[in-house]
Amino acid sequence: MSQAPNLNNLFQEAHEEGLLSTASAQVLNASDIGAQIQAGLGISVDDVMASEVILVSIMPDDSASIEYGNNTAAVRDGYNTVIDALQTSSQKDNILIHTRYLNGFVLYPYCPIEQAVRMSERNYNPNQGTPLYDQTVVLLGTVLAKSQEFANNGVPVRTITLIITDGADEHSTRANAKTVATLVKDMLRAENHIIAAMGIDDGSTNFRQVFCNMGINHEWILTPGNTHTEIRKAFQLFSQSAIRASQAATNFSQTALGGFGN
Repeated sequence: MSQAPNLNNLFQEAHEEGLLSTASAQVLNASDIGAQIQAGLGISVDDVMASEVILVSIMPDDSASIEYGNNTAAVRDGYNTVIDALQTSSQKDNILIHTRYLNGFVLYPYCPIEQAVRMSERNYNPNQGTPLYDQTVVLLGTVLAKSQEFANNGVPVRTITLIITDGADEHSTRANAKTVATLVKDMLRAENHIIAAMGIDDGSTNFRQVFCNMGINHEWILTPGNTHTEIRKAFQLFSQSAIRASQAATNFSQTALGGFGN
C-alpha cells in the first residue's frame, strides 16, 4: 500500500508554485483539519491510469433542516442523478469523485466514478448542523491536495466542486466567509478549478449573497425552490456542467466562464 501524501508538503509546493497565497497556505496547514482532508484523498495517484483527470467533489447538506423541509429524498435523488450521468459519460474513465457531507462525514474518498456510492436511506440521515465555512475549507483543501498530488506526478488535472446547503452558516468555529473566499480566489486564479454552490430555498436566506461572500462566482450559483422537481433540475444542471468540463481543456475554460447558463 502506498504511503499517504504529506499534506504540509503538498500545500507548501502549491504555495511555492504561486497557486496558494500565504493566507490560504496557513488556513490549510492548521493541524486540526489535516486528518479531515486526509480522509478524503482516497485512491493513490499511482493507481490511476488516466492520462488526465477530472476531480468531481460534492458536499451535500446533512443538516436537520433538510429533513424538516421535506427535502431528504429530493437531495438524495438529485445527487444520484449526478452519479448516473457521470457513470455513463464518455469521459468516465478520467473521472474521480469524492463526497463529504456538510457535517464532515466522508461518504467515500476519491475513487473512480464507477465505484461511487449512491446516497440511500441507510447512509443519508440529515439531522445535524450547518458548519458551512469550516467544512467548505476542508472540502476545498481536499480538492487542492489531490490536484497537487496529480500535478506533481505530471498528470493534468481539472476539478469541479459542488457545495449544497439549505441555510446560512450557523456552526463554524474556525473559518468565516472571508477565509473561504481567500481559498476560492486562489483556486479560480489557477484556471483549472470550477467551484459551484446550490442554496435550497429556506424562505429567508439570500444564498446569492452568502455564496458571493464566500468568493463563488454568480454564474456558478444555483438557487432552486423548495420542491423535488426544482432540486432535481439543479442537480441535473450540475451534472451537465461536470460532463462538459470533463470533455477537453478548451471545454473546461468555456464551461468555467459560462457557468450553469453555458
